[in-house]
Amino acid sequence: MPAIAFRRGSTLTDPDCLTDIDAERPTPGLHDLLVAVHAVSVNPVDTKIRAGLVAAPDSVRSLGWDAAGIVEAVGEAVTLFQPGQKVYYAGSFDRSGSNAQFHLVDERIVGHMPETLGFAEAAALPLTSLTAWQLLFDRLGVPPGKPADAGSLLVLGGAGGVGSILIQLARRLTGLTVIATASRAPSRDWCLALGAHHVIDHRRPLPAQVGALPVPPVTHIAALSHTAEHLHELAELIAPQGRLAIIDDHDTLDAAPFKAKSVSLHWEMVFTRPLYRTPDMIAQHRILGEVAALVDVGVLRSTVNRVLHPLNAARLIEAHRLVEGGGVSGKVVVARSVDDMAQPAQEAGR
Repeated sequence: MPAIAFRRGSTLTDPDCLTDIDAERPTPGLHDLLVAVHAVSVNPVDTKIRAGLVAAPDSVRSLGWDAAGIVEAVGEAVTLFQPGQKVYYAGSFDRSGSNAQFHLVDERIVGHMPETLGFAEAAALPLTSLTAWQLLFDRLGVPPGKPADAGSLLVLGGAGGVGSILIQLARRLTGLTVIATASRAPSRDWCLALGAHHVIDHRRPLPAQVGALPVPPVTHIAALSHTAEHLHELAELIAPQGRLAIIDDHDTLDAAPFKAKSVSLHWEMVFTRPLYRTPDMIAQHRILGEVAALVDVGVLRSTVNRVLHPLNAARLIEAHRLVEGGGVSGKVVVARSVDDMAQPAQEAGR
């Protein structure tokens, strides 16, 4: 089967950083789905593993931790899916990725694809939706609902993939006042269109900007990028007994500035449940189901920004370049064909 391999520690100028190969078609294990991949999205984790900045197991030959496709075959113990069904998922960090014609994934971390989306739109959602959902509801412990005394949520890096979903979830499902950060006019407009109440510039001092807003105290912070650069500012502006959740990578992190305010620190890593086969691993199947339902009733929307095709090494190199270069709000997707870029026929005019 066609697949795209990668060379660890490579830059995009290396001719073999991503290459088209012929790989053996995989066979499903007990809980596995064999998925015919129709679209993938490229996340920062893909570029970091390729560049050697994040280590992945030697068994990982292909990148890709977001996919949408059709179930081709199922393992003997599979109960949640049948061949022919459309699915979307983020996969697991310890298995080869979705940059291939066929891909194996455990059914417990897979969701039925939103009915109102095409493959390209759906492929943009899984990793960022799971990260944002787990961060907001599991790590920060924000209850769904709109109480009058809800505080404010500061989203550091609001225009990225996770921020784009987090803004929507917090605005539509909670009572938090949502303050996003963005440094460019298009990014600011993107955050506001997704539902942010306010947008501030992370290139300027954050406490003064937040202090000038007519908002409740910042009780929750989602630090999605460049956390270390803003750590002392975050400690200054967060309310006593607030909660801070972080997703970006750090060799070390000094949490001491948060002690005086009794601020709790939470990490969110989207692959924790599948990587450690936690007892609640199936929660990701349920979360993707909730996200699909919210998409289908118009509460959430896909954050796809750019779609390339076909799914081969050349197009993935282009997608990696866009992600590494920054400046693209939302997600970059690579579809297998032009047909996979389209919305379902009944939704094409919405």
